[in-house]
Amino acid sequence: MALLDGKIGIVFGVANKRSIAWAIAQAWHEAGAALAFTYQGERLRENVEELASTFGADTLILPCDVSRDEEIERVFAAAGQRFGKLHLLLHSVAFAPREALEGQFVNTSREAFRMAHDISAYSLVALSRHAAPLMTEGGSIVAMSYYGAEKVVPHYNVMGVAKAALEASTRYLAYDLGPQKIRVNCISAGPMNTLAARGISGFGEMLKHYEEHAPLKRNVLPAELGATGTFLASDGAAAITGQVLYVDCGYQIMGM
Repeated sequence: MALLDGKIGIVFGVANKRSIAWAIAQAWHEAGAALAFTYQGERLRENVEELASTFGADTLILPCDVSRDEEIERVFAAAGQRFGKLHLLLHSVAFAPREALEGQFVNTSREAFRMAHDISAYSLVALSRHAAPLMTEGGSIVAMSYYGAEKVVPHYNVMGVAKAALEASTRYLAYDLGPQKIRVNCISAGPMNTLAARGISGFGEMLKHYEEHAPLKRNVLPAELGATGTFLASDGAAAITGQVLYVDCGYQIMGM
């Protein structure tokens, strides 16, 4: 019996085959889970449809701009109609305007701050609120974070502050949803060459820095994030909630 046999999940945040969300979705699928996907905007629709269709021609694929409550409501209404219940939710959604990821954090505009927190942090609250009524058998909600939530990473700027809000939200959601046997955790991944990461100034140097300074002397692989996502989705993590798991080849432990 596969680890996630009988589990039903919905994945937010696939952009292309390099997405962390896609690595975790593949691992969940291989472990036996049935999945639905969302995409943000027509620009990404074709990519997501092409990838998700490899799981079956009838895979549920829906548009969702997480800054719009009405679109979130439509996604969960459709998921409820198709499946009747949910067990898993992956939140791999983050955004800040490009200009806010350059220069100094002190120059962050009010609008960039609002947008980064709305899309990158509040969306986890909104998605969890709509997922919870469908998680009648308990569930696992997994969000993606990064070390910039804890320590200053040059040029990560407002996104680091938004990720800190995401991690705090994870803890409060874990408390609220625990009585329903719904667990909420974050994976703090080391840097990966994703579409979102390429928007960060100096990202290539960041990859080299991690490889040189992490105890394992390398960067994390997509399959390793998939394995961690599968563990958090499984009964093996039944007593783990409200946590941030670092999957970064040990970089987080280093002081120098």
